[in-house]
Amino acid sequence: MTVEVNVISPSDGPGQPSTSLSSANLNAALTNGNTTAGTTTAANTTTPGGLPVGHVFDVDPRTGFMAPQPPISRLPAQWEQWEAALDAANDAKVQCGDKLGLTELEAQQSEAWRAQIQMLPVLPLTPAMSASPVMLRRAHVVLSFLLHLYVQTLPPHDAVIIPRSIALPILRVSQLLDVPPLLTFADTVLYNWDYKQSVRSSEEGEESAGPATQLDNLRSQTTFTGLIDEEEFYLCSARIELRGVEALELMRQSMDEMFVGDEIAVRRISGYLKTMATVVNELKSLLLDVRKHCDPEVYYNVVRPWFRGEDSDVKKRKWVYEGVEEDEDLAAPTELSGPSAGQSSLVHVLDVFLGVDHQSKTPDKPSFMSRMLTYMPRNHRLFLKHLSANPRPLRTFVLATRDAELLETYNRTVVALKEFRDAHMIIATLYIIGPARRAAKKEKELLLGMKELPDSKEPLKGTGGTDLVKFLKDTRDRTGATLIPAH
Repeated sequence: MTVEVNVISPSDGPGQPSTSLSSANLNAALTNGNTTAGTTTAANTTTPGGLPVGHVFDVDPRTGFMAPQPPISRLPAQWEQWEAALDAANDAKVQCGDKLGLTELEAQQSEAWRAQIQMLPVLPLTPAMSASPVMLRRAHVVLSFLLHLYVQTLPPHDAVIIPRSIALPILRVSQLLDVPPLLTFADTVLYNWDYKQSVRSSEEGEESAGPATQLDNLRSQTTFTGLIDEEEFYLCSARIELRGVEALELMRQSMDEMFVGDEIAVRRISGYLKTMATVVNELKSLLLDVRKHCDPEVYYNVVRPWFRGEDSDVKKRKWVYEGVEEDEDLAAPTELSGPSAGQSSLVHVLDVFLGVDHQSKTPDKPSFMSRMLTYMPRNHRLFLKHLSANPRPLRTFVLATRDAELLETYNRTVVALKEFRDAHMIIATLYIIGPARRAAKKEKELLLGMKELPDSKEPLKGTGGTDLVKFLKDTRDRTGATLIPAH
């Protein structure tokens, strides 16, 4: 039976009709990137084993979910006022409004910058920008950074009213991209990188070495603070995304072999899984490497506050997008979580491939991981949806095959993913939980002059708005529960 799904191909501009694609047994590879624009067909949507073809879903064979080339670092002249406003915030070194020890001068500088934002005109989107994912992505990066700079520099008791000069453009850009109108993982990582030193190009005009082989030659284009700690935090995730490209290829090979399903295929899948376990272990090492150049206290107290979304606001303030009611094509957002590692498509893909269940135990309340799908680029969400619909999931195949070597290599890969999440807990403790306790104690001492006060009963939230400790333990435990007992 042929199943029809609607996806947006890269050749379809924002707002263009989707292309109907068949997910029957299709003969194309993830690495096939030569589809002619406008001619995406059933024959190039999935591999024989059911893995969505990468180029249809903005998944590059060299860079995975990362942009295949360095994103543009500045918008054309029509939108220079947005770029200039971002430059002005960086030059003024504006500070968060709830910063401990905020000086009167710092507060005045931030207020002066916000006044400039309020005076900006509402710049329209041209047809050229609306049809260009590259320009729209840069616009979303710039506008989301401006939005967070504006919101977080406000005094903590002020209402959050985002001026129309930012509110209306980011709502329109976000509508075209089908992503939320605030800072996301994609803004800080996927579409926010460049090379430190230019990479030599070949005669054909293609880069001789992609970013996956240049992990130490990357930099971030846009930051809040200009600090190496912030940049390294972004680049840690970028390196994980790039190193994970090999895992995507191993998935493709494994799923194609599952389609064959004979003894030779089982042996090959075992080999692919063995290699994948090694790759995931390297992702863990890259995660832990963030400690080399990102100081926990600097990250927690100086960098992380800029990421907060509406659901992480200590004062529970609602974010009001000024002017939204004046445009019948726009709608006020109902959920606004800040950027989070839970928005990484790569980690979600590993979960789906290995069969880790992150579904909510409460039917009418989606899990955090399910909610984070909304914050991913549209085509990456479609990639995950397509992969989740695979009729031959790996875990079911391993259970049915009852092959000892396959079982052992499958469990080895699951253990590697669990250890990656163990490392995530180590990083969360070092960069968030520990500094949060020290900051709370310092704040109490400064405000009340007391040395001992009871701890807050409020759970520590991640930038995605979830109970951080509970979430990390739950995802780790669910990963461990995916292991298959020996026969």
